[in-house]
Amino acid sequence: MHPSDFYAAIPVFRRFGRLMDPTLYAPLPEGWLIGVADIVESTKAIAEQRYKAVNMAGAAVIAAVTNALAGRDFPFVFGGDGASFAIAPEDADLAREALAATATWVRDELGLALRVALVPVDRVRDAGRDVRVARFGPSPHVAYAMFSGGGLGWAEAAMKRGEFAVVPAPSGTQPDLSGLSCRFSEIPAARGVILSVLIVPGRDGDPAAFRKLIEQVVALAERSPDAGRPVPAEGPALRWPSAGLEYEARARRGGPLPLRRMIVLMWTLWAYLILRFGIRVGGFVPRVYIGQAVANSDFRKFDDGLRMVLDCSPELADALEQRLVTAATAGTVRYGLHRQDAAMMTCFTPSALRADHLHFIDGARGGYAVAATALKASPM
Repeated sequence: MHPSDFYAAIPVFRRFGRLMDPTLYAPLPEGWLIGVADIVESTKAIAEQRYKAVNMAGAAVIAAVTNALAGRDFPFVFGGDGASFAIAPEDADLAREALAATATWVRDELGLALRVALVPVDRVRDAGRDVRVARFGPSPHVAYAMFSGGGLGWAEAAMKRGEFAVVPAPSGTQPDLSGLSCRFSEIPAARGVILSVLIVPGRDGDPAAFRKLIEQVVALAERSPDAGRPVPAEGPALRWPSAGLEYEARARRGGPLPLRRMIVLMWTLWAYLILRFGIRVGGFVPRVYIGQAVANSDFRKFDDGLRMVLDCSPELADALEQRLVTAATAGTVRYGLHRQDAAMMTCFTPSALRADHLHFIDGARGGYAVAATALKASPM
């Protein structure tokens, strides 16, 4: 048995409202490492309206490590302007190489600085935190990792202090980003507002109060007819050429960039026609793929704090914000909210013939990154 089978053995829970149940979370085995990555000065990139580039960089971390591990399952979470994951010690060298190459690619091809680190879980526990993992299945086809214990936050803070850094690879090194794309168009709000939500524990450190608040927020979002998944049942709109064509060309290996652009241009035209007109090709059924993309979409998660992208009414956004203001005043939480007119999807599809393709959702005007800025500005 490979050590990474630890993650595959964790039972999948299907009802998101259970995410605060501590019995769902299993502690990482000794010797594992925490990978953390984020864009330096992501706020500046957002101000320059480089939303897709920021999301592409965050998703590239997940794609590069997944491909380096030959598709082996491991726990990860997409954070908008970065990503976090856990890795078995036997896979540490592969993950380190993938992180180093991704940092270089983000710098060379996207013009952004990606900070990356690998932090031993033993060091996290020495600091009084832990990393525990659960598996949430939004559909029968995929499961996304949830993290608790405060360890991810500690690892990210250590990375920002310059500790456990992974040095970028030499210029020109490119990770294997096969399957990474952002071909779908922006998804306009159907109910009025796309709301990016970020909620973390407050200064009073009362776990019971924090758990209760998170459960209330999730229940409010799930039970209200004024809030829901930001991806419509028919899937996002398709246009050609896609707004993400340039990023997909830069993610492709082999040959000069103009040649890669031409290859991606033709490939995406073929894919657009198949999806647009519902043309079945071999075992690929467009209607089935789109349905899976909707069901598999990762628009809510927990990584020591609650992250959600909701399509909701302005009134519900107001009610949610008022509840968070009250909780923050009591010291129960710190939070960041960001209202936008659309969401966007970044996709990782190693094989379109399998049902386990991944689709990461963020707000289309800064999303989690802007919400995190509001969080940092709130009282500690």
